[in-house]
Amino acid sequence: MILTTKAVIIDVEEENMMSNGNTILIIDDEINLRRSLSLILQRTGYKVTCAGNAQEGLQFLDSGPYDLTFLDIKMPDRSGMSILPEIRRQYPEMPVLILTAHASLDTAIEAVRQGARDYLLKPIDPQQILMRTRDVLAEQSQPKRRREITTQIQNLLAELHQIEGTEAASDPMLNALPPTDPARFLRRGGLSLDLHTRHAAMNNQFVSLSPSNFDYLVTLVRHAPDAVPYQTLVRESQGYDLSRAEAREISRWQIHELRKALEEDPHKPHIVLTVRDVGYRLIA
Repeated sequence: MILTTKAVIIDVEEENMMSNGNTILIIDDEINLRRSLSLILQRTGYKVTCAGNAQEGLQFLDSGPYDLTFLDIKMPDRSGMSILPEIRRQYPEMPVLILTAHASLDTAIEAVRQGARDYLLKPIDPQQILMRTRDVLAEQSQPKRRREITTQIQNLLAELHQIEGTEAASDPMLNALPPTDPARFLRRGGLSLDLHTRHAAMNNQFVSLSPSNFDYLVTLVRHAPDAVPYQTLVRESQGYDLSRAEAREISRWQIHELRKALEEDPHKPHIVLTVRDVGYRLIA
């Protein structure tokens, strides 16, 4: 089977409200997966287009970008890896989620290095599909909305200061008051994680993270300052039970991306540290 048979309880009305009619393209040669994935997404309000091979997928993309594209690694005409650079050049802001079997895990990690947003291992859990889809689309909209809100605040403050005849170059009102709901927010040093909106901030500055990067950071924060073993890190962050060697390879790339987002010099980390032969730990 392509998808797991695990029972899924979906509040269709709630999902429809969250999907907001986003457009999704599925490029995969496995007809059963396309049908199943399309059905799951359509039932929750997404507008889905399916392509049975790489060339057909590129033809659909010629008509314009989608809000999200699912891309299979292995296809008979052209591999997902071969068309990923074309997709990235054409639509650099469009998120691409890689679909891959366990045997192609190394290739999926390489795809992330080349610009894919994240990857999902087959067989795919429907709940995980919906979670990743929501997270990626939410992440895509958050920086734009944040810029809009910041601009509005700055304009209002400028007007206020103009009325009062004072300078508006810097104002503490631009800094949001730190929330206090312990069930919603995780904090460690200068790090603040909003588990509802999945926002991360370092010293009150927004940090752009992929959904999986955010999950890894949550795990590190929850265990900090203790070291988190590779297998624990992957299990709690992505839900995969892997061997130590496999978990080490997957977590290595996720940590690499986290360091690029958090560290002044990712090659000389002082926030996310490697614990040799064990895993990683957060110092913040």
